[in-house]
Parts: sequence; C-alpha cells; structure tokens
Amino acid sequence: MIKRYFKKKPYMTYIAPAMALMTVLTLFPTIFLWLISMTNYQLGWDLGRVKFVGLDNYIRLVSGRDPDFWNAVYISLKFMVITTAAEMIFGFLIGKLLCDSESRMKPIVFAVLIIPIVMTPSIAGNIWKLMLNAEYGIVNYFLAVLHLPRVTWLDADMAFTSVVLADIWQWTPFVALISYAGVCSLPTDQYEAARIDGGNAFQLFRYITLPSLRPLIFLAMIFRTIDSLKIYDMPFVLTQGGPGNSTEFLSLHIYRLANAQNGLIGRAAANAIILMMISSAVSKVLTYFQRKEM
Repeated sequence: MIKRYFKKKPYMTYIAPAMALMTVLTLFPTIFLWLISMTNYQLGWDLGRVKFVGLDNYIRLVSGRDPDFWNAVYISLKFMVITTAAEMIFGFLIGKLLCDSESRMKPIVFAVLIIPIVMTPSIAGNIWKLMLNAEYGIVNYFLAVLHLPRVTWLDADMAFTSVVLADIWQWTPFVALISYAGVCSLPTDQYEAARIDGGNAFQLFRYITLPSLRPLIFLAMIFRTIDSLKIYDMPFVLTQGGPGNSTEFLSLHIYRLANAQNGLIGRAAANAIILMMISSAVSKVLTYFQRKEM
C-alpha cells in the first residue's frame, strides 16, 4: 500500500523525510504542551508531586482568577491590529513609490530597507532603548532641537507606543519589499488601456493594482499578524513587560509565569495553548478571506 502510494505520487519520496522530521518536531512538543497544561506542575517538581487538574488552569484564565491574563490578551490584540495596519499601509506606499521611481538612489534605498529586517529583534530593541532614553536619547535630543518638550518614552503611558514604533520601524521594510516586487510585476497593458479610457490614478489603484495584488497583500498580512501577535524579543528588551503590566503581551505573561513566578509551568502552558489558539484562529480567518477573494 505504501509502495503504491509513493508510485502514484513520486514527489513524496523527496519530501517525506522533511515532513516526518517536521511532524516529530511539531507534534510531540504540542502534545506535551497540552498535557502539561492540564497539571499543576511547577519547575523543579518531581513527578510524584504533579497532579492532573483537568481544565482548571484554563478556567482560571477565563474566570478572572489570573487578573493579568485578559490585559495581556487585550494589549496583544491591540498591538497586532495597530502594527499590522500601519506596516501594511506604509509598506505598500513605500513599495509603490519605489516601483514608480527611476532614481539612481534606488539601490541605496534598498540597502537601507534591508538593514532593519536582517537585524535581530533583541539588537533592534537595545538600539531603540538607547534612542528613547529620557535623558540622553537621540529622539529627545531632536525634540529639544525643535523646541518640543521631552518625552519619557518608556514610562507607563508611553511604553506601549514605544514598542509599536520600534516594531513598525523594523518590519515596514519587509512589507515594502514584498509590495515592490508585486507592483513591479504587474503588466502595463491594463494600465495603458485604463488611461486611454480616462481612468485617473485612484481608479487605476482601486480597480487594477489592488485586485491584482490582493493575494500578495493577504500573504504579507498573515505573516505580520502572526509575528506581531507572538512578539517577545522587542518588548522584553525595551520594557520587560513594564512599567507595571502596560506592555506585558501574552508571550511575556507566559515567560513571567514560567520563570519569574515560582516556575508555574502548568499555568504557563495553558497560556501558551491560548496564544496558539488565537494565532491559529487569526490565520484561519485571514486565509479564508484570501481564498474567498481569489
């Protein structure tokens, strides 16, 4: 039966080893995470102390016994919406401008755009932490040059905004490069025919550019929503989830439960499952709309 299957689909011979490896690396850790989320396991316990608690860890989350959970969900979803929307808009505009431009400086612009993408989020977070320093940061220096008041960027009121700005800076170029490739690959005959019929720039964008690039836009949106939803490196380096819990995203809440609060591994695993379910739900919704539009 197996031989017959591989005979019908010969390409499976080449991808089956990679699929088997990915299954092992993904399936077993996920099963273990589900199992550990239904126990009261804490870091350092032997198996004799571990008890099966069923759905108690999940009930604790949704019932409000974990007071920081809903705040973490709220700011994670808020961060996802704001950063994804900003990066998609600015990235598409930059990509469109680059495609329409015939400047000789374009290679330099591409080099500048690539720098934030290849930089690890932890390094980018440290750079932004220095730039946003209330006393010596370069951002407040330029504000002072413009005779504007200094801003305490990493306090409770501005910490969330600071993380948003840093994430937009790092990942807008990613969307810009994808948009540039998509816009430049569009055939010109449709635009020429539309211009002959009297179409203006907005109509060309609305009825030609946007429909043609919709699959690419959805793909970039899926990448950015999932990445922004599970963000960890940048806020950890910038704020460590504070001040208070103003930037304690779900990923940082999981870290705090597992490491900074007596190693509550069972409860942290339940939070990780919730984060996985939210990420899966968001990706499923976006994939559904992508296929519907196609």
